Amino acid sequence: MAGAETPEAALRVDKWLWRARFFKARSGAAKSAEAGFRLNGERSQKAHQLVRPGDVLTFRQAGDVRVVRVLALGERRGPAPEAALLYEDLEAGAEG
Repeated sequence: MAGAETPEAALRVDKWLWRARFFKARSGAAKSAEAGFRLNGERSQKAHQLVRPGDVLTFRQAGDVRVVRVLALGERRGPAPEAALLYEDLEAGAEG
């Protein structure tokens, strides 16, 4: 996780969801993205949609709705403690 990311740095949403360990396989992350998600409040169904640090992502995972802020893109799919540094869970502060 070393190295500062530039404002232009971006990553496909399916790849980011996989790196952040929300899905076991990248294909599962792609299917979830294609089923629909919100990026900064805007609806999308594109697995190739780019996410950047600071973006708010709302998506379904195993029947639950997750709301997270992207903190970093990551350089690889690492262990769970490393993946947890890629996002901030906003569910606790969200209503309904």
